Amino acid sequence: MDFNLPDDLREVQATIRDFMLDRVEPRAHEIEDTNSVPPELLKEAANLGLFGLSIPEEYGGVGLGMLGRCAVYEALGQGHMGFGGVISAHASIGTSGLVKLGTEEQKQRFLPRMASGECVAGFAITEPSSGSDAANIRTRAEKKGDAYVLNGTKHYISNAPIAGLLTVIAITDPARGSKGMSAFLVEPQNTPGVRVGKIDEKMGQKGALSAEVIFEDAEIPAANLLGPEHMGYREALGILTAGRVGIAARSTGAMQRLLDLSVAHAKTREQFGQPIGEFQAVQFMLAEMEIAVQTSRVLWQKVAWMVDEGQDVRRMASVAKYHATEALSQVADKAVQVAGGMGYMKDSPVERYYRDQRLLRIYEGTSEIQKLIIARDLLA
Repeated sequence: MDFNLPDDLREVQATIRDFMLDRVEPRAHEIEDTNSVPPELLKEAANLGLFGLSIPEEYGGVGLGMLGRCAVYEALGQGHMGFGGVISAHASIGTSGLVKLGTEEQKQRFLPRMASGECVAGFAITEPSSGSDAANIRTRAEKKGDAYVLNGTKHYISNAPIAGLLTVIAITDPARGSKGMSAFLVEPQNTPGVRVGKIDEKMGQKGALSAEVIFEDAEIPAANLLGPEHMGYREALGILTAGRVGIAARSTGAMQRLLDLSVAHAKTREQFGQPIGEFQAVQFMLAEMEIAVQTSRVLWQKVAWMVDEGQDVRRMASVAKYHATEALSQVADKAVQVAGGMGYMKDSPVERYYRDQRLLRIYEGTSEIQKLIIARDLLA
C-alpha cells in the first residue's frame, strides 16, 4: 500500500500551499478588515486553476479527481480560511452537480466561465426552516409552460453575494415530499425575481461571503433543470457527501498550519530561562496536535481514493468530516494555549483560525448529523 500522493499531485499541492502562505496570508488583515477578498488574489487563483479543479479539461478546467482536489483543499487550509472558503464552495458543491448531471448544452454554457473564475458558483439548499432537516425545504418550483416559477427563501448561502450561478434545490411535487424535489441552475444576477439579501455577519471566515437568496415569482427556463425532475434531493445528498471529504482535507491543512505555528513558537518563546518547548506540558499538546494531523490526513486520503474508485462513501465521508473538524477544534484550542496571551490577540493567525474553524463543524452537515449518518448506515 502506497500512502504517498503521486509526484504530480505533490507538486500541485506545494504550489498552492506556497501561494496561500506567500500571497494570501500577507493580506489576511486586509481581508479581515474589509470582509472581502482582493480581486487580484482571485485572479491569481484563477490563473492557478483553482476555480476549475473539478471541471473537465474540455471545458477549460483542470479535471482533477477527488484525491487531487482534496490535496489542493489541504493546501488551501494552510492559509486564510475565508479565502479557502470562496474557492472550495465554488469548486466543490457549487460545481460538482453541473459536472455530474448537466446536459452538454448546460456544460458548454456555464463551465468554461466557471473554470476561468468569471462565473463564481454556489449551492443553495439551506432555508430558515430546513438546515439539518433538508427534507423540510419549502421553496417551490411550479412548472408553467417552458419555465419553472420559483418562490421561497434560501439562507446562509455561500458565495451568494458574488455568485454568477447557483444550484438551487426546490420542491416540484409537494405530494412526494423529499422525493419531489428538483435542482435548477439559477443566474441570480440576471434573473428577475431573484434577490440576494444583505451579507451575513459571521464570527469568522471573513471574505467568504454568504447571504439570503429570495425568489419571488422568479421564472427559470425549463432548460435550466439540472438532472431528472424530482431527483434533486437525492442528488443534493450525493453532492454534499463528496463535499464533506473536501472539508476533511481543508481541516487537515488548517491543523498542519496551526501545528507549524505552535512548534515555531515553542522553540523561540522562553519562560523560566528556557524555550517553552522544553516543558512536558507543551510537548504533550504538540504531540496530540501531530496525532490529529496524521489521522485526519490518512482518513481523507482513503475516502478520496474511494470516491475515485466509484465506491459508496456515504458513511466514510461522514467519518472523515466528523473526525477532522472535531480534531481541528481541539487543535485550534491547543494552539491558542501554546501561544498564551499572544494567541488571543487579533493580530495573531492563531486567533483567526480559532474563530474560522468553528464553522466547519456546522455547515454541509453538523457533527451530530454526521454521527446519525454513520450509525444509521451501520444499522441498515
